[in-house]
Amino acid sequence: MNHSKRTSLILALLAILAMVFAACAPAAQAPAGEEAAAPAQEEAAAPAEQVTQAGLTFGLAVHSNPAEDSFWGVVERGAKDAADTYGITLKSGGSGDPAEQAQLVETYVSDKVDGIIVSLANPDALKDSVKRAVDAGIPVITINSGVDVFKELGAITHVGQTEFVAGQGAGEQFNKAGLTNVLCVIHEEGNIGLEQRCDGLEDTFNGTVERFNVATTGTRDIAGTSASIQDKLIASADVDGILTLNPDVAGAALDAINAVGRDVKLATFDLSPAVLDAIEAGDILFAIDQQQYLQGYLPVVFLYLYNVNLNTVGGGNPVLTGPGIVDQSNAAQIKELAAQGTR
Repeated sequence: MNHSKRTSLILALLAILAMVFAACAPAAQAPAGEEAAAPAQEEAAAPAEQVTQAGLTFGLAVHSNPAEDSFWGVVERGAKDAADTYGITLKSGGSGDPAEQAQLVETYVSDKVDGIIVSLANPDALKDSVKRAVDAGIPVITINSGVDVFKELGAITHVGQTEFVAGQGAGEQFNKAGLTNVLCVIHEEGNIGLEQRCDGLEDTFNGTVERFNVATTGTRDIAGTSASIQDKLIASADVDGILTLNPDVAGAALDAINAVGRDVKLATFDLSPAVLDAIEAGDILFAIDQQQYLQGYLPVVFLYLYNVNLNTVGGGNPVLTGPGIVDQSNAAQIKELAAQGTR
């Protein structure tokens, strides 16, 4: 090869190597205070959604009207918050009449919703409608009441507390207070969860437990409920404690105690801003907290995951949200949250 050809070949090889090095070299850094064009375009792109908006519709059917019951209003708030987070359409409602509640479940089945959340205070009245939902391929989650029957009805899990255990906790607290004769106030007819709470109270309380039924007025007529409790206190001078099973009924009992003017210790199941105020003031000994916001929120999440990823939670066991004890030692920490409607 002559000198001229060899020189040309070397120059060609050098040109090829220069192009290779240029392709492999990192991009030039922008001067300080400036951004390169390509990264700027990437930053301008819309962020990816973290949650799949699946277009799902769930139905919530509980054994009270959430618009009229402070406890169930918090449950509904939890369900709505979760539905908003996951882009889910939520249909919600409830009734203290088991037949009306069952009809609501039937309506959801006819609407072909993607999941149903239902409380089972009266399993016998609800079992047929729940089974109809399951047979239609609609996943069902029971909440609050129904921990003993959710499996046999085909629900994928239950979210709530074990009512008997919660009642046992109340009995232990009353023992610490040195009480001897406690009324367990039942405000709903046929609600097995309320009966189980009284059963648990009887199991651990060292004194006497008397069940006092105010279901004819219940939470629908708080003034009437308060009058019934007041009459009972006047007729039963040995009663030194009351356990109510609903925060609104606790208010009725507190009014009755004040009207009688006797030293009767009061405790309740479940929270409200008024209950927390009374605990702080020393007018209510304690409240059993089952975190009802979670009973609305978690089932929506669980049904979402079941629909999009066939996930189930609990492994055949209920998902427990309680019980916990709220008294003067921790009431202030929870009070602000309760005022916001989430506790």
